Amino acid sequence: EADQRDLLSAVGIEADPELVAAKAAAAAKPTVSRTDRFQQGLAALAAFVERERHPRVPRPHKEPLETVEAGPGGEEQMVVSHFALGTWLNNQKARRAKLSPGQLAQLAEHGVEWA
Repeated sequence: EADQRDLLSAVGIEADPELVAAKAAAAAKPTVSRTDRFQQGLAALAAFVERERHPRVPRPHKEPLETVEAGPGGEEQMVVSHFALGTWLNNQKARRAKLSPGQLAQLAEHGVEWA
């Protein structure tokens, strides 16, 4: 890749600074494991069920989730993100054959009928 960059520079083609910055930002973002993502989904589902008294989440629904993240100076800060709960639940249903018995049981605890 470095050789390609040198060749491109030699012919006068430079990297787009915005693209370079965007790639660096994406690489710096902490990646969320599938297990963590499932736990986030469960937390969002629990909040939804607590408030709405049923687990029938509309497909476009996004549930606000509060998470604690490290701030720019390393201090902890509360961040509210909007978890695409309807989409996540729909995807879990579509992939239910790949969910573990434990995951299915956790969904069932929140009243999810297909789990």
